[in-house]
Amino acid sequence: MAIRPVADHEATGRTTGRAAVEAIGLGRRHRRRWALRDCTFRLPAGSICALVGPPGAGKTTLLSLASGLVRPTEGTVRIDGASGSGPAGRAKVAWVPQGGALSPRLTVAETLRLGRALAPGHWSERRAERIARAGRLPPDARVGALCAGQGVRLALTLALARQPEVLLLDDLPAHADPLVRHQVAALLLAQAAEYGTTVVLTSPPLAELDGVCDHLLVLGGGRVRLTGAAEDVVGAHALVTGERRGEGLPPQIAAHPVVDAQLSGRHFTAVVRPEGAIAPGPWEVAEPSVEELLLGYLRAPDPPAPSAPGGEPAASRPRRFPGGTPGHRPGIPGMPRNAAPGRPGPPGGAPRIGHDHHSGKGAAA
Repeated sequence: MAIRPVADHEATGRTTGRAAVEAIGLGRRHRRRWALRDCTFRLPAGSICALVGPPGAGKTTLLSLASGLVRPTEGTVRIDGASGSGPAGRAKVAWVPQGGALSPRLTVAETLRLGRALAPGHWSERRAERIARAGRLPPDARVGALCAGQGVRLALTLALARQPEVLLLDDLPAHADPLVRHQVAALLLAQAAEYGTTVVLTSPPLAELDGVCDHLLVLGGGRVRLTGAAEDVVGAHALVTGERRGEGLPPQIAAHPVVDAQLSGRHFTAVVRPEGAIAPGPWEVAEPSVEELLLGYLRAPDPPAPSAPGGEPAASRPRRFPGGTPGHRPGIPGMPRNAAPGRPGPPGGAPRIGHDHHSGKGAAA
């Protein structure tokens, strides 16, 4: 896998050439069943990554390995260069599990004091106060009496006040209402920009990814199906729609690796990874949205193995900007995009640098 270097003067908190999370041949077996196997990927520092996959794909197992709570059966995972299972690696990670794991009998103030006591040398009182104040958390209120949005904010306050290099959110924002998800997204974007925190979100709402995440990691059957910078991964695929005159896809489309095809009556919709230009015909070729791309991979029982981006350049295919104009592809209403062009690049006009996707099988190619 080729990683393109970034400028030395790139702003703090932006994606750099440094890997925050790196896994090579990572696997975890429960008795005779492999929950995760042969996973290789690299998450750049300062990125916000969507970890997506169907139930049982291995998402929670991967978070357990990255947080150091369990040891891998095979392979390695490193957190900012340190072993994920060692004390140095564990100190760099904060994991917010499903439900936040908060004690309902404690008050907000007691919960924060307990968090400070459990993170000696890592706790930032200033950051805790800022997040709690912005979330309007009443210090004397019991956790069990908080509304869902306040509970989410408190769980994030505990995690972020530890000043982690990597923040893992296990399905937490997806269960909140749209306003809470909007507030959580704003907080995560601010943390990534100001402190360079790398954030991994499991199962976020697919329709909102364009506004938040700039990196994708798709799991299926305990293996990596797709990974890379969102703009690079999307640009390496095409969405083809049109009429069909036979039983399956037109041969000009089927000649390319097909991730997923939906056939309805006389029409078809296919997500493909072009190998060269797609032949003209009675069909439309466009760049898929992040949601369309991920749905294709989630529906496909055995998608083609990822390859290096190539084929028809993304710029030569029509881009669609639902509900907006070129240069602004909305996700959460009112939210800036974490990926280019909405997320500012390095000072001095240097280009934003991405990172190529690769296969999750074995060592990086």
